[in-house]
Amino acid sequence: MELFDNINPIDFRYYGRNTSAFEKLNKYLSEKAFISYQLKVELALVKVLSEKGICDKSVYTETKKAIDKVSAEEVYKEEDRIHHNIRALVNCIRKNISDKAKPFIHFTATSYDIVENANSLRYKDVAENVVIPDLLELEKTLIELAVREKNTLQIGRTHGQHAEPITFGFTISGYVSRLGNRIKSIKASTDNLRGKFSGAVGCYNASGLFFKDPEEFEKAVLKELDLKPCLQSSQIAEPEHITDFIHSIISGYSVLANIADDMRNLQRSEINEVAEIFGKKQVGSSTMPHKRNPINFENVKSMYKEFMPRIITRYLDQISDHQRDLTNSASSRFIPEIIAAFVLSVNRLNKIMSKLVVDKDSLNKNFEKNKNMIAAEPAYILLAAHGHPDAHEYIREKTLESGKTGTKLNELLSSDSSVKKYLEKFTKEQIKILENPGNYTGIAAKKTEKVCDYWKKELNL
Repeated sequence: MELFDNINPIDFRYYGRNTSAFEKLNKYLSEKAFISYQLKVELALVKVLSEKGICDKSVYTETKKAIDKVSAEEVYKEEDRIHHNIRALVNCIRKNISDKAKPFIHFTATSYDIVENANSLRYKDVAENVVIPDLLELEKTLIELAVREKNTLQIGRTHGQHAEPITFGFTISGYVSRLGNRIKSIKASTDNLRGKFSGAVGCYNASGLFFKDPEEFEKAVLKELDLKPCLQSSQIAEPEHITDFIHSIISGYSVLANIADDMRNLQRSEINEVAEIFGKKQVGSSTMPHKRNPINFENVKSMYKEFMPRIITRYLDQISDHQRDLTNSASSRFIPEIIAAFVLSVNRLNKIMSKLVVDKDSLNKNFEKNKNMIAAEPAYILLAAHGHPDAHEYIREKTLESGKTGTKLNELLSSDSSVKKYLEKFTKEQIKILENPGNYTGIAAKKTEKVCDYWKKELNL
């Protein structure tokens, strides 16, 4: 099938044309990979059976060679014939081994002993080898940007309005901390992905026929796969483990979307404080040649809108009738799309943030627009600290007067004899803040350094 014959846009637009992304994710998330991981589980089972003396060790050797010959195409062809995916997998293994070995393929297992372990293992592998390393690269990029811009003056905004002075580095450090926490959450939920080998209803009925301690047998099989068993399972593993894993990823996606939204808004023509790097041949609009649109930030937000709601499906998949029904069978097959989309957005955001253009002239220009009013908070607090009985109301009235007359707030205060006795108590540093609110950034630069240093140490960056 040609690339552009695919229906899913992840395949033909965002993923299939990107060779490096394809190579990173395909070996974990493709259908071919899924079948490969199922084969790993079947092989682990035979290995433990041979070690426990249920079958000869030559059966394991024979099975290992046979499994190397099984292809996804072959399994699907067999499934079309018998209409059962795992039995099709088993049949494809069995046809390449001796009659002596055949009885021990899928021995004591039910289908979801294979499926659950294959999924947990491949999601664990993709998280450890792709998701987390790529997130750490983005975290390093954000840390470098935050530290570089820790002293770059910016007006803080609340409710879309100018609030108090901060620094651009401080803005980015907020995302450093939020993303750092999400990385820890993804690591923890990855470590807690679980498997099961407890049979058709979870009571070890089949394995209990051959093992005095079937739970120990389960642990042995899962140890081969580097998985821990659920404390209790039915035909399926406890679904909360996979839900927690996907939740941690989608929660991380929220942070990516918030960064993208923030930067996209700061790139507005009337704000213009940051900009995506723009290629020499890049076209911004089909009809407006001057446009330089924040397409990458908007793509991250758009992808988030598509994949964030899928957490609802994960919660719905926690519900299964009695010991198992098939209502999660189709829906769970779309989990790889969530992981793939997340990785693509992480990589896209890392690329853009590593080359982000920070326009200091525009940052200063925007700060200067309301520089006069920004002094209102320190003026009110300092007047109150020096004994003014109703400082907040006094300053509120003076800001209204300043807005009507155009006279600077600081000039209105210094010319008002009613507050002279309070102003005389101000220190030189306090007066400087009123004269130049750009000095009123609190500990923004120090806090930025502290946050970045913490996460560098916490994540071993």
